[in-house]
Amino acid sequence: MSTRVKKKLMEPVQIGAWKLRTRTAMAPMTRCFADDETGVVGRDVMEYYRKRAADGIGLIITEGIVISPRAKGNPGVPGLYTKEQIESWKPVTEAVHREGGRIIAQIWHVGRASHHELTGGWPPQSASPLRAEGRVPRFRKPFDTPEEMSIDDIREVVGQYAQAAKNALEAGFDGVEIHGAHGYLIDQFNSDVSNRRTDRYGGDLAQRLTFMKEVLNAVIDAVGADRTLIRFSALKIDQPDYMWEEPEAAIRTFIEAFKEAGVRMIHPSTMNFQETIADGKTLHQLVRQFWDGMIVGVGDLDPDTAEQAIEEGIIDVAAFGRPLIANPDFLHRVNQGSPLIEYDPKKHLATLE
Repeated sequence: MSTRVKKKLMEPVQIGAWKLRTRTAMAPMTRCFADDETGVVGRDVMEYYRKRAADGIGLIITEGIVISPRAKGNPGVPGLYTKEQIESWKPVTEAVHREGGRIIAQIWHVGRASHHELTGGWPPQSASPLRAEGRVPRFRKPFDTPEEMSIDDIREVVGQYAQAAKNALEAGFDGVEIHGAHGYLIDQFNSDVSNRRTDRYGGDLAQRLTFMKEVLNAVIDAVGADRTLIRFSALKIDQPDYMWEEPEAAIRTFIEAFKEAGVRMIHPSTMNFQETIADGKTLHQLVRQFWDGMIVGVGDLDPDTAEQAIEEGIIDVAAFGRPLIANPDFLHRVNQGSPLIEYDPKKHLATLE
């Protein structure tokens, strides 16, 4: 890591309704430390997020929080659909706010990336009855074949997203991020890999984005565009090498859908921020060609790469993932030019520090 002062990274910024102390974010990372039966979080989760807020992280985006029992795809993930769950998040948001931080809930439905033993005996839901390849993370059983969602199912789930957003504000969150990436439910509708429908939710890419737009409209109606962030990607958990056939055209189509839904803030997601995907440009460079609103950038960023990307106007806020798991004092170390502790999955997957 360079010792060059990170002036842009450390400056305050207004993004939507959120006045951030720094242009940094904690990326959402599944930790599975909630009570598996109830989806309730405890004091350890509160302290985990409080430490990152105390370090000066501008925006904390939580781990994925499921919007219903059938949205669940890992053991131990938290929920935001019962009164008990809402109440359990209040000490977390209060602790972050006491430290001067901002925290938003990532609202999540995994769709077909699940197993009936995790969803209360119900089959997973998806755009089409096509099984994902691979096994459920931390559960070690193959993904189940999903049930194709009916129009009534779609209406119900759209409503669950909106209610989860309202519940997030009740729990004290500053807003929400809709998880529309990585091969989960919204992305299953977006992708021709998992969506073979012949109704208005199927067809070409623009038409397949219909479900995503309905979720966006419902959430924005519930909590406002200035409190709604949307994460999207080509990347899929069951197909890590997947990429759109024509990345520039696909990104343009996504951006048009976001503008149509009234979105103001987006979070394009990739595993490698510096990887070029078309015409020598990265995902975020291509996104910036069509989007002049706020962009949260993510993808194995380090402080130097993040500083440069902000300086060049490619992104507005830099999100860091594993370095923040391993280093609760991440920004302190960056400011001091101190070495970062390397992320160790054997240690850090098993603990919540």
